Amino acid sequence: MKHAELLARHREVLPSWMALYYKDPISLVDGEGRHVTDAEGNTYLDFFGGILTTMSGYRIPAVVNAIKTQADKMLHTSTLYLIESQIELAEKIAGLSGIPDAKVFFTNSGTEANDAALMLATQYRQSNQVLAIRGSYHGKSHSAVAITGNKSWSATSLSPFNVTYVHGGYKLRSPFGHLPDDEFTQACVDDLRDLIDIATAGEVAAMIVEPIQGVGGFATPPDGFFGAMKEVLDEHGILFITDEVQTGWGRTGEHFWGYQAHDITPDILTFAKGLGNGLAMAGVVARPEVMDCLKANSISTFGGNPLATAGALANLQYVLENDLQTNAYKVGNQLKNGLHHIAGEVPEIVEVRGKGLMIGVEFGDPVSGDPDAELTADVMEEAKAEGLLVGKGGLFGNTLRIAPPLSITEEEANEGLEKLRKAINRAREE
Repeated sequence: MKHAELLARHREVLPSWMALYYKDPISLVDGEGRHVTDAEGNTYLDFFGGILTTMSGYRIPAVVNAIKTQADKMLHTSTLYLIESQIELAEKIAGLSGIPDAKVFFTNSGTEANDAALMLATQYRQSNQVLAIRGSYHGKSHSAVAITGNKSWSATSLSPFNVTYVHGGYKLRSPFGHLPDDEFTQACVDDLRDLIDIATAGEVAAMIVEPIQGVGGFATPPDGFFGAMKEVLDEHGILFITDEVQTGWGRTGEHFWGYQAHDITPDILTFAKGLGNGLAMAGVVARPEVMDCLKANSISTFGGNPLATAGALANLQYVLENDLQTNAYKVGNQLKNGLHHIAGEVPEIVEVRGKGLMIGVEFGDPVSGDPDAELTADVMEEAKAEGLLVGKGGLFGNTLRIAPPLSITEEEANEGLEKLRKAINRAREE
């Protein structure tokens, strides 16, 4: 079997800590629209998009043609030279960001973007103290792991920062979770104020947040939650970094950026994943005085290269021209309503949450609510057998992550819901 052979070769030469989905991992070799095909010829409806990266869908002609046209000319120069497509993309992103007079620096991944944001914040504030959120994930590098509040993804306790973890918006298992939204928010704000007083010393550089936690299982705070947090930060001059690697470009449906649900303007914004629709494309947006605070030279060898920026420009244009944000809102509500209906029949589903095409389905014991990672894994396996790919996350690995490309149709949403319903019922019978 092709997959078995690939798995044996993978294990010989790639790290054991590189996570693979499924008991029998698969290789995806082709795709069109919202469907993908594996190396053994099986076709799946993709409800995860390579971890929210294939934002517009597979084989989108406008994007593919832009990449081909650029590839026929040149793949790479360097940021030591002017790159017109990089400048044009930066102009568009700066305008969309909501940050006044914004400047943009391109990188290759969300990890690198968050690295750069942290360097800017700590240099601007001349402090190595950072506030991060419990349950968060910000990347795989040393500094990104240092601010990741999720034990399963924290490979080391060594850190270049002094990090204080504050309460986030994951109500289900929060000590404040029994409170109404406004009281829950106030309790978390009061705790933040207390932590700044007792757990930090002098100036704090920044707080970094995911408006909706990705790896954390799409934990979604009440609207206005981070706005209330930022009022405390502003009292101390602490910068606010919004990690929009997964929430950006209209995925939440209601807003173009996740931060906009909280009536704030961030000091720094990071992005990645969906903008490139599969190309390595990421970056940082910041107020000019923050972006320009570094006193040493810096470049990004591959960040914002001609190929990546040409493809990203075409992809961004496709998202805007086809109003995929509205589609995310409309079809996202359809999916969420369908999942709530399924949850009404399945007592092991303890919560359905999220916004737009960013939906979490958490499994637990029907009585105690204790996390059920085993059932979640079984549902994923059965979904694959049904021809549906979904993701998994949460602090306890017990949450399905549903995040199809933003171009998903209503018919495909219904198809996916039916496949998932069958998968859940079969997993519960085992």
